[in-house]
Amino acid sequence: MAAAATTHIKLLLSDLASTLQNVPSDYIRPISDRPNLTDQAHISDGSIPLIDLQGLYGPRRSDIIKQIGQACQHGGFFQVKNHGISEAMINNMLSIARTFFKLPERERLKNYSDDPLKPTRLSTSFNVKTEKASNRRDFLRLHCYPLQDYVHDWPLNPPSFREDVGDYCTSVRGLVLRLIEAISESLRLPSDYIDKEALGKHGQHMALNYYPPCPPPELTYGLPGHTDPNLITIHRAVVSRDKERTLVPIIAENLHLIADVDNEGAGNRIYRNTFAVSEDLQSRDIILKKNSY
Repeated sequence: MAAAATTHIKLLLSDLASTLQNVPSDYIRPISDRPNLTDQAHISDGSIPLIDLQGLYGPRRSDIIKQIGQACQHGGFFQVKNHGISEAMINNMLSIARTFFKLPERERLKNYSDDPLKPTRLSTSFNVKTEKASNRRDFLRLHCYPLQDYVHDWPLNPPSFREDVGDYCTSVRGLVLRLIEAISESLRLPSDYIDKEALGKHGQHMALNYYPPCPPPELTYGLPGHTDPNLITIHRAVVSRDKERTLVPIIAENLHLIADVDNEGAGNRIYRNTFAVSEDLQSRDIILKKNSY
């Protein structure tokens, strides 16, 4: 008797998507919950604050802090330029992410886990154990502060992954600490108040998200609208407010930030963001870099 054929179950969407011509039923969202790709507003120049950080530690400091305070107060979503993270470093980070997701399946699966509590894990969707509708994305999630506590669990491929991603995370953390100082001062608090008094123990995590091509994209999401339970999130994204979806133009050298300072220790001087973030799918690959604190 011939041995029974074994079926290799694909754990990651990126390995499954190339074999499919249609969106699987467990990825299709109810009509009321689908992205509307034909009725999206593009943000006009100036609608999302763009804050130039050049001179934050110079004569423009008070003006920059005022801009940051206003941006946090009115929505909590803003962009920054001259932030100190070079375009070359950002592009290298994107290149590493693309290279990682193009590695052979066996190599990528060395990092796979469906345990949401694992600090370093490659997985798919959001939480495959609990969600009702799957999200069309694979992601590599890394805890990265304190760096020395986690970097030994990070992928070994691409060969420069640990060093280059570690440098990037350290640079982003430096930017966040500068912004936290400015946010504290915008609340008329000492510059180190949020850092030393309100936050307590620091944490930092990063997600590399990969969105395989999706025909047709209007049936599902890479990520649905959500809010992050973090003080500051840095990324590039589509933003929605009051259920109206808005496309944010991506400018290579700019970073998008969501600030959510909601701490009773700040004497009720609180900023809380009113934006939710989602990723609509187009028929192309998208990589989203995201650091949260």
